Amino acid sequence: QMPLVLPGGGWAQPGESLRLTCVIPGPPAKTSTTGWFRQAPGKEREIVAQIRWNTSSGGGKEDYSDSVKDRFTISRDNAKNTVYLQMNNLKVEDTAAYYCMSLPDWLVLTVDTFRTWGPGTQVTVSS
Repeated sequence: QMPLVLPGGGWAQPGESLRLTCVIPGPPAKTSTTGWFRQAPGKEREIVAQIRWNTSSGGGKEDYSDSVKDRFTISRDNAKNTVYLQMNNLKVEDTAAYYCMSLPDWLVLTVDTFRTWGPGTQVTVSS
């Protein structure tokens, strides 16, 4: 099943914050990797953040693209099997449709990992 991206996108002014929420169906896997991707009009889809998680150890590893590093934070609530993307200091260039995808494995996600995508949620940053 596709992860469910809850409403949380929308519109923000430059410098403001938004938080995206991704609910992963089913119970937490022993290990998982969840990524937030985005696609701006006329541009290719890119990954902005991913979190690899080990339920047994309760630890994980986060990675960010250079374009969002130090502004976006990906986090996970394992009890809710939910992954968040906190987006601070938003910029106009963050405007895009954002997608959440997840696999029950410890790996590195890329846009080529998936063939089918969910509907995503639109984030628009403008003044």
